[in-house]
Amino acid sequence: MSQTIANEADLDQRFSADLARIKAAVETRLAQLLPQTGEPSLAARDSLLAPAKRLRAVLTILAARQCAADADWSDERALDTACAIEMVHTASLVFDDLPVMDNADLRRGMPTPHKVYGDDVAILAGIGLLNGAFGVVAQAQSLDPAQKVEVIDVLSRAVGWSGLVQGQALDLKPALETSVDDIHYGKTGALFVAAALGGAACAGAPSSDRPPLIHFGRELGFAYQALDDVLDQVSGDGDAGKSTGKDAGKRTAVMLGSLPSDGLDAAKARAERHLRAAADAAERACDGSPLAALTEHIRLHFAQVIG
Repeated sequence: MSQTIANEADLDQRFSADLARIKAAVETRLAQLLPQTGEPSLAARDSLLAPAKRLRAVLTILAARQCAADADWSDERALDTACAIEMVHTASLVFDDLPVMDNADLRRGMPTPHKVYGDDVAILAGIGLLNGAFGVVAQAQSLDPAQKVEVIDVLSRAVGWSGLVQGQALDLKPALETSVDDIHYGKTGALFVAAALGGAACAGAPSSDRPPLIHFGRELGFAYQALDDVLDQVSGDGDAGKSTGKDAGKRTAVMLGSLPSDGLDAAKARAERHLRAAADAAERACDGSPLAALTEHIRLHFAQVIG
Protein backbone atom coordinates (compact mmCIF):
# COMPACT_ATOMS: atom_id res chain seq x y z
CA MET A 1 0.00 0.00 0.00
CA SER A 2 1.44 3.36 -1.02
CA GLN A 3 1.73 6.22 1.47
CA THR A 4 -0.97 8.15 -0.39
CA ILE A 5 -3.44 5.26 -0.19
CA ALA A 6 -2.58 4.72 3.48
CA ASN A 7 -3.21 8.40 4.21
CA GLU A 8 -6.53 8.30 2.36
CA ALA A 9 -7.59 5.23 4.33
CA ASP A 10 -6.63 6.92 7.61
CA LEU A 11 -8.56 10.07 6.73
CA ASP A 12 -11.64 8.06 5.78
CA GLN A 13 -11.41 6.06 9.00
CA ARG A 14 -11.48 9.26 11.03
CA PHE A 15 -14.28 10.64 8.88
CA SER A 16 -16.23 7.41 9.39
CA ALA A 17 -15.97 7.88 13.15
CA ASP A 18 -17.37 11.39 12.75
CA LEU A 19 -20.23 10.05 10.64
CA ALA A 20 -20.97 7.45 13.30
CA ARG A 21 -21.32 10.20 15.91
CA ILE A 22 -23.66 12.18 13.65
CA LYS A 23 -25.70 9.09 12.87
CA ALA A 24 -26.04 8.24 16.57
CA ALA A 25 -27.32 11.74 17.33
CA VAL A 26 -29.83 11.48 14.48
CA GLU A 27 -31.02 8.05 15.65
CA THR A 28 -31.56 9.30 19.19
CA ARG A 29 -33.50 12.35 18.05
CA LEU A 30 -35.63 10.43 15.56
CA ALA A 31 -36.77 8.09 18.32
CA GLN A 32 -37.98 11.13 20.27
CA LEU A 33 -39.97 12.67 17.44
CA LEU A 34 -42.64 10.04 16.78
CA PRO A 35 -45.48 8.94 19.06
CA GLN A 36 -45.83 5.32 20.06
CA THR A 37 -49.60 4.91 20.02
CA GLY A 38 -51.77 3.71 17.14
CA GLU A 39 -50.90 1.42 14.24
CA PRO A 40 -49.92 4.18 11.77
CA SER A 41 -47.39 5.66 14.19
CA LEU A 42 -46.02 2.22 15.09
CA ALA A 43 -45.63 1.39 11.39
CA ALA A 44 -43.92 4.74 10.87
CA ARG A 45 -41.55 4.08 13.78
CA ASP A 46 -40.70 0.64 12.43
CA SER A 47 -39.74 2.15 9.09
CA LEU A 48 -38.01 5.23 10.42
CA LEU A 49 -35.96 3.52 13.11
CA ALA A 50 -34.94 0.46 11.08
CA PRO A 51 -31.16 0.21 10.46
CA ALA A 52 -30.24 2.80 7.82
CA LYS A 53 -27.27 4.81 6.54
CA ARG A 54 -28.93 8.19 7.36
CA LEU A 55 -27.04 9.66 4.42
CA ARG A 56 -29.43 12.56 3.82
CA ALA A 57 -29.43 13.52 7.48
CA VAL A 58 -25.63 13.36 7.56
CA LEU A 59 -25.48 15.48 4.40
CA THR A 60 -27.69 18.10 6.03
CA ILE A 61 -25.48 18.40 9.08
CA LEU A 62 -22.24 18.41 7.08
CA ALA A 63 -23.60 21.11 4.76
CA ALA A 64 -24.51 23.22 7.78
CA ARG A 65 -21.09 22.65 9.29
CA GLN A 66 -19.37 23.60 6.04
CA CYS A 67 -21.46 26.77 5.63
CA ALA A 68 -21.36 27.91 9.25
CA ALA A 69 -19.47 31.16 9.77
CA ASP A 70 -20.04 31.01 13.53
CA ALA A 71 -16.98 29.76 15.38
CA ASP A 72 -19.30 28.42 18.08
CA TRP A 73 -21.29 26.34 15.62
CA SER A 74 -22.92 23.20 17.02
CA ASP A 75 -24.27 20.41 14.84
CA GLU A 76 -27.32 20.24 17.10
CA ARG A 77 -28.59 23.42 15.44
CA ALA A 78 -29.18 21.42 12.25
CA LEU A 79 -30.31 18.20 13.94
CA ASP A 80 -34.07 18.67 13.67
CA THR A 81 -33.81 19.70 10.03
CA ALA A 82 -31.70 16.61 9.36
CA CYS A 83 -34.32 14.44 11.06
CA ALA A 84 -37.13 16.07 9.07
CA ILE A 85 -35.34 15.25 5.83
CA GLU A 86 -34.83 11.68 7.03
CA MET A 87 -38.57 11.45 7.77
CA VAL A 88 -39.40 12.65 4.25
CA HIS A 89 -37.00 10.09 2.79
CA THR A 90 -38.49 7.25 4.83
CA ALA A 91 -42.00 8.27 3.80
CA SER A 92 -40.93 8.07 0.16
CA LEU A 93 -39.64 4.54 0.75
CA VAL A 94 -42.91 3.47 2.36
CA PHE A 95 -44.82 4.68 -0.69
CA ASP A 96 -42.24 3.31 -3.15
CA ASP A 97 -42.58 -0.20 -1.69
CA LEU A 98 -46.39 -0.37 -1.92
CA PRO A 99 -47.94 -3.03 -4.19
CA VAL A 100 -49.16 -0.34 -6.61
CA MET A 101 -45.59 1.00 -6.90
CA ASP A 102 -42.62 -1.40 -6.70
CA ASN A 103 -44.37 -4.06 -4.61
CA ALA A 104 -41.28 -4.71 -2.45
CA ASP A 105 -41.25 -7.09 0.50
CA LEU A 106 -37.99 -6.03 2.16
CA ARG A 107 -36.50 -2.66 3.09
CA ARG A 108 -33.61 -1.89 5.44
CA GLY A 109 -33.40 -5.56 6.26
CA MET A 110 -36.99 -5.71 7.51
CA PRO A 111 -40.40 -6.57 6.01
CA THR A 112 -41.96 -3.49 4.42
CA PRO A 113 -44.83 -1.78 6.31
CA HIS A 114 -47.57 -2.95 3.96
CA LYS A 115 -46.44 -6.56 4.48
CA VAL A 116 -46.72 -6.20 8.26
CA TYR A 117 -49.59 -3.76 8.73
CA GLY A 118 -51.43 -3.78 5.42
CA ASP A 119 -51.61 -1.25 2.62
CA ASP A 120 -54.02 1.04 4.46
CA VAL A 121 -51.84 1.49 7.53
CA ALA A 122 -48.68 1.81 5.43
CA ILE A 123 -50.22 4.69 3.46
CA LEU A 124 -51.26 6.43 6.67
CA ALA A 125 -47.78 5.91 8.12
CA GLY A 126 -46.22 7.54 5.06
CA ILE A 127 -48.59 10.50 5.28
CA GLY A 128 -47.84 10.82 8.98
CA LEU A 129 -44.10 10.89 8.34
CA LEU A 130 -44.44 13.58 5.66
CA ASN A 131 -46.71 15.73 7.79
CA GLY A 132 -44.56 15.15 10.85
CA ALA A 133 -41.44 16.32 9.02
CA PHE A 134 -42.91 19.77 8.43
CA GLY A 135 -44.05 19.89 12.04
CA VAL A 136 -40.54 19.12 13.28
CA VAL A 137 -39.15 22.07 11.31
CA ALA A 138 -41.95 24.38 12.45
CA GLN A 139 -41.22 23.56 16.09
CA ALA A 140 -37.41 23.49 15.87
CA GLN A 141 -36.08 25.73 18.64
CA SER A 142 -32.71 26.08 16.93
CA LEU A 143 -34.21 27.90 13.92
CA ASP A 144 -35.48 31.45 13.72
CA PRO A 145 -38.74 32.15 11.82
CA ALA A 146 -37.00 33.03 8.54
CA GLN A 147 -34.92 29.83 8.68
CA LYS A 148 -38.05 27.75 9.32
CA VAL A 149 -39.78 29.24 6.29
CA GLU A 150 -36.74 28.54 4.11
CA VAL A 151 -36.38 24.93 5.24
CA ILE A 152 -40.11 24.27 4.83
CA ASP A 153 -39.95 25.73 1.32
CA VAL A 154 -36.93 23.56 0.50
CA LEU A 155 -38.72 20.43 1.74
CA SER A 156 -41.92 21.28 -0.11
CA ARG A 157 -40.04 21.64 -3.39
CA ALA A 158 -38.20 18.36 -2.83
CA VAL A 159 -41.41 16.43 -2.21
CA GLY A 160 -43.56 18.21 -4.81
CA TRP A 161 -44.32 18.29 -8.48
CA SER A 162 -40.71 18.53 -9.67
CA GLY A 163 -39.29 16.39 -6.85
CA LEU A 164 -40.14 13.02 -5.35
CA VAL A 165 -43.67 12.95 -6.77
CA GLN A 166 -42.45 13.58 -10.30
CA GLY A 167 -39.51 11.21 -9.94
CA GLN A 168 -41.74 8.35 -8.82
CA ALA A 169 -44.22 9.00 -11.62
CA LEU A 170 -41.50 9.03 -14.26
CA ASP A 171 -39.90 5.92 -12.79
CA LEU A 172 -43.16 4.00 -13.05
CA LYS A 173 -44.34 5.32 -16.43
CA PRO A 174 -41.55 7.13 -18.28
CA ALA A 175 -42.45 8.96 -21.47
CA LEU A 176 -40.31 8.38 -24.54
CA GLU A 177 -38.57 11.72 -24.06
CA THR A 178 -37.87 11.10 -20.38
CA SER A 179 -34.15 11.00 -19.61
CA VAL A 180 -32.48 9.01 -16.86
CA ASP A 181 -31.39 12.33 -15.34
CA ASP A 182 -35.03 13.43 -15.10
CA ILE A 183 -35.91 10.25 -13.22
CA HIS A 184 -32.82 10.28 -11.03
CA TYR A 185 -33.26 13.92 -10.06
CA GLY A 186 -36.80 13.35 -8.85
CA LYS A 187 -36.10 10.04 -7.14
CA THR A 188 -32.84 10.97 -5.44
CA GLY A 189 -31.27 14.27 -6.47
CA ALA A 190 -34.13 16.49 -5.27
CA LEU A 191 -33.82 15.34 -1.66
CA PHE A 192 -30.02 15.51 -1.77
CA VAL A 193 -30.36 19.12 -2.93
CA ALA A 194 -32.86 19.72 -0.12
CA ALA A 195 -30.44 18.29 2.43
CA ALA A 196 -27.63 20.59 1.25
CA LEU A 197 -29.88 23.66 1.13
CA GLY A 198 -31.51 22.78 4.44
CA GLY A 199 -28.10 22.63 6.08
CA ALA A 200 -27.15 25.98 4.56
CA ALA A 201 -30.37 27.52 5.90
CA CYS A 202 -29.63 26.22 9.40
CA ALA A 203 -26.18 27.81 9.23
CA GLY A 204 -27.55 31.13 8.00
CA ALA A 205 -25.45 30.97 4.84
CA PRO A 206 -25.85 33.81 2.33
CA SER A 207 -27.82 33.23 -0.89
CA SER A 208 -24.58 33.31 -2.90
CA ASP A 209 -23.67 29.93 -1.40
CA ARG A 210 -26.76 28.20 -2.77
CA PRO A 211 -25.78 27.55 -6.45
CA PRO A 212 -22.77 25.31 -5.74
CA LEU A 213 -24.77 23.47 -3.07
CA ILE A 214 -27.57 22.83 -5.56
CA HIS A 215 -25.02 21.57 -8.08
CA PHE A 216 -23.42 19.38 -5.42
CA GLY A 217 -26.73 17.84 -4.38
CA ARG A 218 -27.75 17.12 -7.97
CA GLU A 219 -24.44 15.50 -8.87
CA LEU A 220 -24.23 13.43 -5.70
CA GLY A 221 -27.83 12.32 -6.19
CA PHE A 222 -27.13 11.26 -9.78
CA ALA A 223 -24.05 9.33 -8.66
CA TYR A 224 -25.80 7.66 -5.76
CA GLN A 225 -28.77 6.56 -7.86
CA ALA A 226 -26.48 5.16 -10.56
CA LEU A 227 -24.62 3.17 -7.91
CA ASP A 228 -27.94 1.99 -6.46
CA ASP A 229 -28.99 0.84 -9.94
CA VAL A 230 -25.84 -1.27 -10.08
CA LEU A 231 -26.52 -2.63 -6.60
CA ASP A 232 -30.00 -3.71 -7.70
CA GLN A 233 -28.41 -5.86 -10.41
CA VAL A 234 -25.45 -7.40 -8.58
CA SER A 235 -26.75 -7.92 -5.02
CA GLY A 236 -29.27 -10.25 -3.50
CA ASP A 237 -31.97 -9.11 -1.08
CA GLY A 238 -29.95 -10.09 1.97
CA ASP A 239 -26.83 -8.20 0.91
CA ALA A 240 -28.70 -5.07 -0.17
CA GLY A 241 -31.09 -5.10 2.80
CA LYS A 242 -34.02 -4.51 0.46
CA SER A 243 -35.92 -6.21 -2.34
CA THR A 244 -33.72 -6.24 -5.44
CA GLY A 245 -34.44 -6.98 -9.07
CA LYS A 246 -37.20 -4.36 -9.08
CA ASP A 247 -35.64 -2.32 -11.90
CA ALA A 248 -36.50 -4.70 -14.74
CA GLY A 249 -38.00 -2.73 -17.60
CA LYS A 250 -37.24 0.61 -15.97
CA ARG A 251 -35.04 3.41 -17.28
CA THR A 252 -31.94 3.12 -15.11
CA ALA A 253 -28.24 3.93 -15.35
CA VAL A 254 -27.54 0.27 -16.11
CA MET A 255 -29.65 0.32 -19.29
CA LEU A 256 -27.53 3.15 -20.74
CA GLY A 257 -24.85 0.77 -21.97
CA SER A 258 -24.83 0.17 -25.71
CA LEU A 259 -25.02 -3.58 -25.04
CA PRO A 260 -26.62 -5.44 -22.10
CA SER A 261 -23.21 -6.83 -21.18
CA ASP A 262 -21.64 -3.41 -20.66
CA GLY A 263 -24.55 -1.81 -18.81
CA LEU A 264 -22.97 -2.26 -15.38
CA ASP A 265 -19.67 -0.75 -16.51
CA ALA A 266 -21.51 2.16 -18.09
CA ALA A 267 -23.41 2.81 -14.85
CA LYS A 268 -20.22 2.67 -12.78
CA ALA A 269 -18.49 5.09 -15.15
CA ARG A 270 -21.49 7.39 -14.97
CA ALA A 271 -21.37 7.32 -11.18
CA GLU A 272 -17.66 8.14 -11.18
CA ARG A 273 -18.24 11.18 -13.42
CA HIS A 274 -20.97 12.48 -11.16
CA LEU A 275 -18.90 11.86 -8.03
CA ARG A 276 -16.05 13.91 -9.49
CA ALA A 277 -18.48 16.69 -10.37
CA ALA A 278 -19.94 16.57 -6.85
CA ALA A 279 -16.47 16.81 -5.29
CA ASP A 280 -15.66 19.84 -7.47
CA ALA A 281 -18.93 21.54 -6.46
CA ALA A 282 -18.30 20.73 -2.81
CA GLU A 283 -14.99 22.57 -2.90
CA ARG A 284 -16.77 25.68 -4.25
CA ALA A 285 -19.55 25.61 -1.67
CA CYS A 286 -19.08 27.84 1.36
CA ASP A 287 -15.67 27.37 2.97
CA GLY A 288 -14.54 23.92 3.91
CA SER A 289 -14.31 20.29 2.86
CA PRO A 290 -16.86 18.15 4.81
CA LEU A 291 -18.99 17.61 1.69
CA ALA A 292 -15.97 16.63 -0.41
CA ALA A 293 -14.99 14.14 2.30
CA LEU A 294 -18.52 12.71 2.25
CA THR A 295 -18.34 12.28 -1.52
CA GLU A 296 -15.07 10.37 -1.24
CA HIS A 297 -16.49 8.25 1.57
CA ILE A 298 -19.43 7.25 -0.63
CA ARG A 299 -17.07 6.37 -3.48
CA LEU A 300 -14.97 4.14 -1.23
CA HIS A 301 -18.03 2.46 0.28
CA PHE A 302 -19.51 1.49 -3.05
CA ALA A 303 -16.13 0.44 -4.39
CA GLN A 304 -15.98 -2.11 -1.58
CA VAL A 305 -19.54 -3.33 -2.26
CA ILE A 306 -19.76 -3.45 -6.06
CA GLY A 307 -16.12 -3.17 -7.15
